[in-house]
Amino acid sequence: MAKIKLNNVRLSFPSLFRKAVFSGEETKFEATFLLDKQEHAAKISEIEAAIDRMLQENLKGAKLKEDKICLKDGDDIDYDGYAGKMSIKASNNKRPKVLDRDKTQLTEDDNRIYAGCYVNAVIELWAQNNQWGKRINANLLGVQFFKDGEPFSDGAVASDDDFDVFEDEEDFM
Repeated sequence: MAKIKLNNVRLSFPSLFRKAVFSGEETKFEATFLLDKQEHAAKISEIEAAIDRMLQENLKGAKLKEDKICLKDGDDIDYDGYAGKMSIKASNNKRPKVLDRDKTQLTEDDNRIYAGCYVNAVIELWAQNNQWGKRINANLLGVQFFKDGEPFSDGAVASDDDFDVFEDEEDFM
């Protein structure tokens, strides 16, 4: 395992206070972190070296497909804000520590952590080699708010103008 601290990275798809839900099933606490290819070049190299070490030491030099490694090239991902970045997804069955700049605990009601803000994060890379296959994964250990950023869009929502005013059910039929 390799514990890695990410500083001043953009947060995407955060499920830090409640487990993510896919197809009606609760999964894990998770988040994706975006590292700028230039600004975070040294950190990206550190992550890549740790992944290479795990492939050699834990997976006997196995050649894994890109989708089996938690670090991905954002240029290959069609999401807003991912171009020019590397993305790394981390998850955990246990709720990660979520802190503000002054190290006080944050809650979901604080509305401080959101997709698009910048955070510091602690993750732990690990090699999976079991009945579910071989992969390089990342455990999500903790997140600290660093600074505000342009929020990622959550998709379109209806505006008040999309609706009509009516008094009775018959008025709308």
